Amino acid sequence: MSQIQSDALVFFGATGDLAYKKIFPALQAMIKRGTLNVPVIGVAKAGWNLDQFKARAKDSLEQHGGLDDVAWAKLQLLLRYVDGDYVDPSTFVAVRQALGSAEHPAHYLAIPPSLFETVVEQLVKSGSAKGARMIVEKPFGHDLASAQELNRILLSAFPESSIFRIDHYLAKGPVHNMVSFRFSNTFLEPLWNRDYIESVQFTMAEDFGVQGRGGFYDQTGCIRDVIQNHIFQVLCNLAMECPARGDAESMRDEKVKVLKAIPPLTAKHLVRGQFKGYLDEKGVAPDSKVETFAALELAINSWRWQGVPFYIRAGKNLPVTCMEVLATFRKPPTTNITEPDIPQNYMRFRISPEMTVAMSVSVTAEHGGSSREAVELVASRHPSPEEMEAYERVLTDAMAGDATLFARQDYVEEAWRIVDPVLKENTPVYVYEPHTWGPKEAGETIIPCCGWDTPSGDEPPDFRIVKR
Repeated sequence: MSQIQSDALVFFGATGDLAYKKIFPALQAMIKRGTLNVPVIGVAKAGWNLDQFKARAKDSLEQHGGLDDVAWAKLQLLLRYVDGDYVDPSTFVAVRQALGSAEHPAHYLAIPPSLFETVVEQLVKSGSAKGARMIVEKPFGHDLASAQELNRILLSAFPESSIFRIDHYLAKGPVHNMVSFRFSNTFLEPLWNRDYIESVQFTMAEDFGVQGRGGFYDQTGCIRDVIQNHIFQVLCNLAMECPARGDAESMRDEKVKVLKAIPPLTAKHLVRGQFKGYLDEKGVAPDSKVETFAALELAINSWRWQGVPFYIRAGKNLPVTCMEVLATFRKPPTTNITEPDIPQNYMRFRISPEMTVAMSVSVTAEHGGSSREAVELVASRHPSPEEMEAYERVLTDAMAGDATLFARQDYVEEAWRIVDPVLKENTPVYVYEPHTWGPKEAGETIIPCCGWDTPSGDEPPDFRIVKR
């Protein structure tokens, strides 16, 4: 099954916001790259016909990424549409008819998890689940119990090898390339362990608020929204062992091992914050205790990482928008050459908005003498227009049966195991001013040995040596 190319794509929620902003542009990109030539069947309850569905798709392309006339001409010939209620069996009879001779469709659930069970049951009854793949969007539950229930529903009809849980962040080029960078460069791997690394910190910052999505965000919060999924994926890429083989399961085995080595998060290692003005957002409860910022400390009790603290800081309405990882090396011994206050070396990975790999080294200060200063060796570039966007990559891979970039059942449940206990505790939420680095309590409680990294704006566009 893993080697069979899907011969149709059925996506539920085809008239929704995700389809409009991400899926139609991804489908056009797949057409241009030559990876999509099968029917695409949209399913929704909107009272539309096929012409209206095509008009929605065309408008999506014009607004998000640009309409390519040649690719659009091909895409519109592949589009089908089924309008109907998900609880109505006739909707799924129509889906089966639209599939025609397709024997290995990929069903993409861009719908709320509360509808998963209904859709899965109807797909089974209509015969559309046989030989099919299931692609599902996050969130994979809101806690461990709900994630286990969603997995039960999916596994009742599909084997794990046919379930593709999307975390689009993992499909971003810089995130995906981290594994290659780690294991393809001889200079890094001998140093990438507890003997040389003192601490690792992750910063995922957004300089904007909830952007009109207060109702959604107030049911989620920062930890559920980006930490237990996006940031944990990045952490696993940087902390995992080299897989024995390059296949998807070997890769995912190593990521799960990282999560298994992480003890559950505790209240004393977490500070939550909420930006001033959040309670005035539409859809937010007037007494909401949902966090828009979190700073936390984790441990990885593995042979490679035991004793190295991992710090995570993420939030909205912070000073910049970026994702960055900073691994600080231990100081060399103090001698008559290396004075006690010598700057520490570090490796810095910026994932967005551009890709950067930087190494800090200590050199003699410009004014001479015995003092040292830090400079960075920086290699940085912005994404190329030819690179795959995240949704193009995950849809292409899922339809080809490549599960490397998708979360496995045990990964999802281990990630929830880590954060679940503290999410159920009534930990305080501290207010912080917009466009600051969170509440002061974060800097007083969760303190990396060398202080929090404060990512700056745009990076240099090429390789150069800079002071930071």
